[in-house]
Amino acid sequence: MLNVKLLAHTPEPERVVAAAARLCYSAAGVDALLEKSTPEKDAKFVRMLAGLGHASPIEHASFTFAIEGVSRSLLAQITRHRIASYSVQSQRYVRLDDFHFVIPPEVEADPAAKAAFLKAMEEEGQHYLNIAAALQEKHRKELMAQGLSEQEADKKAEKLANEDARFVLPNACETKMVVTMNARSLQNFFRVRCCNRAQWEIRALAEEMYKLVYPVAPALFENMGPGCVCGGCTEGKMSCGKASEMRAKYQALRRELVPEEGQG
Repeated sequence: MLNVKLLAHTPEPERVVAAAARLCYSAAGVDALLEKSTPEKDAKFVRMLAGLGHASPIEHASFTFAIEGVSRSLLAQITRHRIASYSVQSQRYVRLDDFHFVIPPEVEADPAAKAAFLKAMEEEGQHYLNIAAALQEKHRKELMAQGLSEQEADKKAEKLANEDARFVLPNACETKMVVTMNARSLQNFFRVRCCNRAQWEIRALAEEMYKLVYPVAPALFENMGPGCVCGGCTEGKMSCGKASEMRAKYQALRRELVPEEGQG
């Protein structure tokens, strides 16, 4: 099951962004700029930046998430967002004796499809364990013949076995990761992945991440969400045709997350 936590973020992110941006236009030093800073002034300045398209100061604020219960299929998608840092559970070092997996909603809703899916997962899991065991024994013998102790050989053989056995694991296999993005990268991530046309799993992740960061920095993320929330649909003829519904959805979400700020 998807589980997302905001582990850390830049303290007072809107203050940091506003100070960085003001420095570009002021002869004063950072200390002087910060002395005149207030949450209201910072939020107003951040909104002005969005209107000007001056996005580089937004990169000074970053957010770190712990993400669990997602598939390796999602991992392949999220790492396409290159201006980010990723730490992912290793299938080389972690033996998945009883691997968990993500079931797509359409599969979950169809009894026949679900039964076939579960059978496939069980078979893949057994194949993985059989391959890992065979390779581990092979490597163990070879390493002991090279002079390693039985304990040392077992430890190294397990990693070597995992390295190749993992090739049989399915995209559905669950993984865990820690992801850090700056606010500008997050804005882009939300525009692309909150869209109705994004794949269901990464869209669900993006929505949960949005819910976590918006209360922390509402001025930075108030017009974020799918592309149609802050402008016209970017999908062209592939549009879902629900731009007005998506705008209403995110307006309601913002009001729910931050009642006062979300009224705008």
